[in-house]
Amino acid sequence: MTDFEGLVAVVTGGASGIGLATAELLASRGATVAVLDLKPDNLPGELTGFRADVSSNDEVVAAIDTVVNRFGRIDVVVNNAGIGAQGDVSANDDDEWHRVLDINVVGMARVSRAALPHLRKSPSAAIINTCSIAAWAGLQARALYSASKGAVLSLTLAMATDHLADHIRVNCVCPGTADTPWVGRLLDTASDPEAERAALAARQPMGRLVSADEVANAIVYLASPLSASTTGTALAVDGGMYGLRPRGPVQK
Repeated sequence: MTDFEGLVAVVTGGASGIGLATAELLASRGATVAVLDLKPDNLPGELTGFRADVSSNDEVVAAIDTVVNRFGRIDVVVNNAGIGAQGDVSANDDDEWHRVLDINVVGMARVSRAALPHLRKSPSAAIINTCSIAAWAGLQARALYSASKGAVLSLTLAMATDHLADHIRVNCVCPGTADTPWVGRLLDTASDPEAERAALAARQPMGRLVSADEVANAIVYLASPLSASTTGTALAVDGGMYGLRPRGPVQK
């Protein structure tokens, strides 16, 4: 498919995991892809990396300006950069609450704000935010992370409404637990990583972790000009966790 031919896409947090899978898929379908990341190193040849910390407005603005100077336009923004947090509501101090919300929520606002003037000029403008099943399911020991992703869901809907007149579509994906480097690092801290992985897989009705490629496919579907009537949508990629309630383990 070449539905992104001639379009420029920006993917934050695009050097690994879901972001990298998304950036590679966009490139394979014709997009020129700019990866914004803290460490935009060792990227495949079809991707171009730019250093950007989404918690710094100066770095975000500079990176977006550099992308436009290099490629002439921006048509798609994938707000994927984010961090995790564990524990109940008492587990993290104020500084950590501010840090996670600043990166996971305000970071998306910074990137979108910087890109808006360029998106308004695009005939196929789209913003896709990486949200989470944690936005609408009560996950244990994920209070801060869930709060940040709940905000991302609400932000997506508000942005989709605000930018109807600009012809900028805004959607989000809500992955379940995905088999990514971040989840791998989380599992490494568990007392029994294999048991923890099995528990996370069992939590999803399909009985396995979501893959980064599966989430990337959903993001690219929402970003595509072929999805021109889709805006204000939260697309679950969670192995059925949002809506399915099987009575027991799924039979193989």
